[in-house]
Amino acid sequence: MVEDAEASLEPETEQIGIGRYRDQIVNGPVFRTIFWLGTPPLVNQLVVVAYNVADTYWLSKYSELAVAVPRQMWPIFMLFHAVANALTSAGLSIVSQYIGGKAYKEASSSASRLFTLAFFFGGALSITLLTLRHSIFTVILSTPPEIFDYVIDYSGIIAFDVFFNYMALTYTTILQSVGDTKRPAVVNVLAVLINIVLDPFFILGVGPFPRLGVVGAALTDVMGKIISITALSYVCRKHYSELKIRFTKEIDINWARLVVRIGLPILTLGLMNGFAFLMQLKLINMIGVVTATAFSIGFVVLDVVDAVLWGLSGAPAIMIGQSLGAEKPGRAKEVAWKATILIFFLIMVGAAAAYPIRRNIADVFADDVKIIDETEFFLRTLLPTLPFFGLFAVALSTGRGSGHTLFPTTLGIFRLWGLRIGLGYFLAFTLGMSSTGIWLAFAISNIIGGVIAIFWIKYGNWAKAVIKNRP
Repeated sequence: MVEDAEASLEPETEQIGIGRYRDQIVNGPVFRTIFWLGTPPLVNQLVVVAYNVADTYWLSKYSELAVAVPRQMWPIFMLFHAVANALTSAGLSIVSQYIGGKAYKEASSSASRLFTLAFFFGGALSITLLTLRHSIFTVILSTPPEIFDYVIDYSGIIAFDVFFNYMALTYTTILQSVGDTKRPAVVNVLAVLINIVLDPFFILGVGPFPRLGVVGAALTDVMGKIISITALSYVCRKHYSELKIRFTKEIDINWARLVVRIGLPILTLGLMNGFAFLMQLKLINMIGVVTATAFSIGFVVLDVVDAVLWGLSGAPAIMIGQSLGAEKPGRAKEVAWKATILIFFLIMVGAAAAYPIRRNIADVFADDVKIIDETEFFLRTLLPTLPFFGLFAVALSTGRGSGHTLFPTTLGIFRLWGLRIGLGYFLAFTLGMSSTGIWLAFAISNIIGGVIAIFWIKYGNWAKAVIKNRP
């Protein structure tokens, strides 16, 4: 009788609860569903890029040296968020596959476990950064003395942002696993817009606000994360009451093993990426300030491309996860292949549009002809290869949705360490090609990584669920 009563309630639950988007994700037109799921995160990413530009602008009004402070923190922030990326990747695979299989109770339990782990890992890493930041910026990064005090003050606030970002990412991932990409995107966009508005007040001390400089920039980041967490938790309670996201002691050993199986490759990639970016910047800095400046300007364009990639490529992960949970491996393969074609084409169009105006882009940010020439050469070398980087991004998305993350992780490590750093060093210094060798290694890594990725997406043995629909 109880089972019959529960079964009679299931259709209504699917319509109004965490299964409301399942049918569209599992059965809807692929391209339309990718855009439906991917557009809100894409807009969110573009707004984040706009915020970074605005943040840099207001810091430049405070002090030219202050502009360099967030970039000092960036690779360390990546390293400290490697665990978050691993946990959320595992969480998306598991929760989305349970929802695809209509195992909503298991999806809710997994969401609570993810929340609990994220809270404690985020808190521990926040304390670690707060405690060790002096050693990090002296021993590891050798931060220039002219900005050292700025960096210490900034990182002291950003240490709290590490914890809050863990929680915001967890709520966002849980909602995306359901198929709701719109609400978290709206919440995060609003939080970032508030940051943009508050920046000049906190950084420059407009009106009654004190002139806080880099501390003000960090404070607005923390305030934005608190706003996001509050709003996202409200969305979960109001619209997905079946998701009982709470602290739990029930960390099942089999579930933990599954998280390690899915998340360990992502954690490895995150840590390797963080150290690789440190080495990459070191190689560029060794060539000289012109090359380093050109690299920074060129990445203004690449940041926009990244926003498109990481916005749209999240949609295939959700669709693949739910399709495999629904025991539709053919649908999962179709999603991966069509996403590959779509993202390659979109990035190709964007790169083709930017290519003729690459020198104009460089001219916006620099007056020195040497810097403009170097930036133009950087973009001329990299822009044609960006569609291949898009293929690699789809492979990461496919691994994240299916739970089979080992191969794309290994490919990512090879791209960075074997090609960008190893080959880059050989071309730039051993063969004496200087910056040409660095940029060429970047381009080769994109092409080789993309070609290998497309073969794995098409022929790899990844289209198998990693969960059981019913315990």
